[in-house]
Amino acid sequence: MDFLPFHRDEITAQSLAGHVAKGRAAIRPFMPDQHREFFALLPYLFTATLDQRGWPMASLLSGRAGFAHSPDPATLRIDALPAPDDPAASGFAVGAPIGVIGLDFTTRRRNRLNGRIAATDAGGLGVEVEQSFGNCPQYIQRRLPTERPTAANAVEPLAGLDEAARRTISAADTLFVASRSRPEAGPDGGLDMSHRGGNPGFVGIEGDTLVIPDFRGNRFYNTLGNLLGDPRAGLLFIDFDSGDLLQLQGTASIDWHPQDAPVGAERSWRLRVERAWRRRDALPFTWRFGDSAPTTLATGTWSRT
Repeated sequence: MDFLPFHRDEITAQSLAGHVAKGRAAIRPFMPDQHREFFALLPYLFTATLDQRGWPMASLLSGRAGFAHSPDPATLRIDALPAPDDPAASGFAVGAPIGVIGLDFTTRRRNRLNGRIAATDAGGLGVEVEQSFGNCPQYIQRRLPTERPTAANAVEPLAGLDEAARRTISAADTLFVASRSRPEAGPDGGLDMSHRGGNPGFVGIEGDTLVIPDFRGNRFYNTLGNLLGDPRAGLLFIDFDSGDLLQLQGTASIDWHPQDAPVGAERSWRLRVERAWRRRDALPFTWRFGDSAPTTLATGTWSRT
């Protein structure tokens, strides 16, 4: 079949990174059966939506395994809605774009889809699939989740990165980033939810600016291509020990040839944090750490390169 094309900014990013630009890759306008079966195994999904100002927001939805299921190759049904106080909640509306990444921390398997919310009801939402593709298992740390009850704590808006937020980021080996293409990208663009991983300390902190290394990946440059066209981004950090979630928004700039970066970084990008929220005890799982990905172990951190 004919795969879908990259949008203009993704092709530019591929060239700026020093690679031969690709016209197309294995991105389909529907989910193959193995992706449909994979999503049905997961008790959580990570999402990218837009807030009321058009900024990307990163969040997650969760439920019992099977809460996400595919009645046909062009549809993903998700039997869950965001918590009412989730700062991303307003983006889950009929007709709104959405990016989804399913990531199994127990197997390091992940698949992504982008599309639009076709319907919502009291039990969840239906997503019309526009783009579907797989990702490699690089930089995914293996963890085993166990369900647990959560507390009804109010969301905490932050004026900046406080000490608790800095500790969460400094200890993180995993983050998720929501980005969007510029409107001119048309049907080739949209929202995207992506994963980044490294050793604890792989995210640098300079005041209220985060510095994130870009390790070798699939060379699609979905995120960096989006950031070229629209520098607004949303980040999600998970405290796997406490269950706290840290959601950030900011504007990004890309350094294509950093002079000082962690081992393994081919590029880096800086996110100036403009809005932040903490949701305590919001993740309905406890986690047992397994091991770091071999690709992660080959990379450095900002504190020790």
